[in-house]
Amino acid sequence: MPAAYDTYDYPAYWDNREYEHKSEYYAIKTLLDKIPHIKTIIEIGAGYGRLFSSFSYRAKKIILSDPSASSLSLARRKIANIKKTVFIQSSLENLHNRLSGGMSDLVIMVRVLHHIEDTQKAFKVIAKLLKNDGYFILEFANKGHLKATLKEFIKGNITFRIDISPIDKSRRKSKKNKSLPFINYHPDEITEQLKNAGFTVVEKLSVSNIRSTFLKKIVSTATLIDIEKTLQKPLSYLNFGPSIFILAKKHIIS
Repeated sequence: MPAAYDTYDYPAYWDNREYEHKSEYYAIKTLLDKIPHIKTIIEIGAGYGRLFSSFSYRAKKIILSDPSASSLSLARRKIANIKKTVFIQSSLENLHNRLSGGMSDLVIMVRVLHHIEDTQKAFKVIAKLLKNDGYFILEFANKGHLKATLKEFIKGNITFRIDISPIDKSRRKSKKNKSLPFINYHPDEITEQLKNAGFTVVEKLSVSNIRSTFLKKIVSTATLIDIEKTLQKPLSYLNFGPSIFILAKKHIIS
């Protein structure tokens, strides 16, 4: 059965988004520095392998999974010389049937959660894939980022920042994939659901904090990234940016 992204040119989406790409790249490397030992990594929603080089140096074995056959085909061509990489076409929901439980030291999932409605179920699947004391790097679209908050305040919605219910923006955002939800989540809700699934949050970063079409036209990407690097940690306390990265650790099951 074709996946939603089989007919979408996802690499083209990243044209003129070098700042966003490098912001995410830096966030992953920052969180990796907090993990002492890694042998096996699973990336869920790997797409065409955009972020592969941000983490591939840390593991002896890497599993790239994605429901899209066409995306995985692009990934195979992109990293064909990496013998330690396994490619699995699978949805997140079915991944635990394709892989052994407790096999991975780290699961990475970036730009996937906004397409998932049952996040609690997703986190439990990921917990099954991880070893005890394994790690999870998660990215999600932040409901309460600055621009959204200001818009809601102007409308008179003064409780927006404390309302943890998600917002499905698929009607406006997902012209390319009308069958998919596009959900922005509140960081407090995601943190609580991670805890319920057996995770402890180790670190949080606010990412793409100065994303602006105007700024990207007048300021070099290198300068924007230098600024971004100084902002990701301090602005995480304010849930400032449109994208939140979390490093979580699976509890030891005795």
